[in-house]
Amino acid sequence: MPGLKKRSVNLAGHATSVALEPEFWTVLETMSKDRRISLAALIAELDSNRGESLLASFCRLSALAYAQSKSPGAKRKKA
Repeated sequence: MPGLKKRSVNLAGHATSVALEPEFWTVLETMSKDRRISLAALIAELDSNRGESLLASFCRLSALAYAQSKSPGAKRKKA
């Protein structure tokens, strides 16, 4: 697996960067396209919903949840 890929984003008016594996960036890009928002807007939304979690960790978990929900054999669990 290749190393981390770092991207710069503006969150609440502050420049920051997020480093993720390329595979996670690919899923996040797909998420943003499916939702018809920019990748930057998606990252900003994730940031506003992450609570105390680290941004990179929350992005990975969000990407994983999205990928699992789109997998052919995914079963929907009721909360």
